[in-house]
Amino acid sequence: MTLASLVAEYHQEMRTTRRLLERIPAGQFGWRPHPKSFTAGGLASHIVDCVDWIDRIFTRDEVDIDPSTFRPYRAASLHELLTAFDDKVAGSNATLAGLDASALTAPWRLKLLGKVRVERSKAEAFRGFTVSHLIHHRGQLSVYLRLLDVPVPGAYGPTADEGG
Repeated sequence: MTLASLVAEYHQEMRTTRRLLERIPAGQFGWRPHPKSFTAGGLASHIVDCVDWIDRIFTRDEVDIDPSTFRPYRAASLHELLTAFDDKVAGSNATLAGLDASALTAPWRLKLLGKVRVERSKAEAFRGFTVSHLIHHRGQLSVYLRLLDVPVPGAYGPTADEGG
């Protein structure tokens, strides 16, 4: 796994994610498929939070979360969501552009109230906490769109909505 290949994968996934986020109906931000599920706006906001982890991973050696003070991002509108996503992606692009290959092997830790919960290389954290995590939630969001009868854009090929 090289820095260039990780960054190229990240850029592709961000383009795909942006296309999906754009399709959320503005009037459906509060919709959820099940009482235990995120709302559409909450799920999309969580996806934006996934992008924010890039800076937390590559600009720090550890992150210590206090659940009593941690506040996840919550967009109030589609416009706010897309603006935040674009801003986070731009900031992350700048962070990634400033890295060298040694950044991938540096250790990184996630703590909860001072207790280590995750310890892995920054490359593994980047892949798990941002790219893979975001892809997982993007898949959920594509199901939300399908249930709302919104045409779903392709991620790794065309969808039924695109004539695939």
